[in-house]
Formats: sequence, C-alpha cells, structure tokens
Amino acid sequence: MKKFNIKVDGVMHEVEVEEIVDGNINSVQPSAKVSNVVNNKVESVESSKKAISSDKSVVAPLQGTVQSIKVKVGDNVSAGDVVAIIEAMKMENDIPAHKSGKVTALHVSNGAKVSAGDAILDIG
Repeated sequence: MKKFNIKVDGVMHEVEVEEIVDGNINSVQPSAKVSNVVNNKVESVESSKKAISSDKSVVAPLQGTVQSIKVKVGDNVSAGDVVAIIEAMKMENDIPAHKSGKVTALHVSNGAKVSAGDAILDIG
C-alpha cells in the first residue's frame, strides 16, 4: 500500500491505495483512518464527527459564504429552526438548529467565508 494526501473541497485527506492487480478494481480502498488537515492541525474524521454531533455549536455542513444569520444572542430556538443561510455553488442552503435552546454566541457574520465544520453559533 502507498499513502497519498488528496485535497477535496479544500480539505486535505490522507488515503492509502493498493495497486490494482489482474484488473481487480476492488483492491483500491481508502484507509480505515482518514485524517483532516486544517490550518496545519491534524484531527481524525471520527473525532471531528463527534464534535459536530455532540457539541453545542451549530456548524457549517459545507464550504461557502454566510448569506444571513437569522438569530441573535439571547434568542430561543427549536431544533430544526433555520438559524443561518450559507451560499455554496450559487445555491442557498438553510442551516437548521440541531437542538432547542438559547443562542449563547455567534461565531460568524454575514459575508463570512466558512469551511465545512466551522462553528456558526452556539446553543446552550
């Protein structure tokens, strides 16, 4: 196996690739542990997924530009409420709250560029 770094949507990933032998295309597989390299910091994809799903932060699910923040600090939101809109590839994407609670912090403003996984706001 050989290790390679590839960039997908601006995010570096480390993969392991096996050589194809006798036309067997099933022998090319990504490694079991893929890492993200962001701002010279390496973190496992598994740990970043945990942070996204269990954290208090609403995070950007994709890279794009924040078109609008629909809430302010102190607002109460319900799970599923649209709290922000991100434009990516000329399409507007509604960003919902992942849980109910009070908005405790805003981490971006209108016009900000975000990457997948960047915190947009916190819900306490």
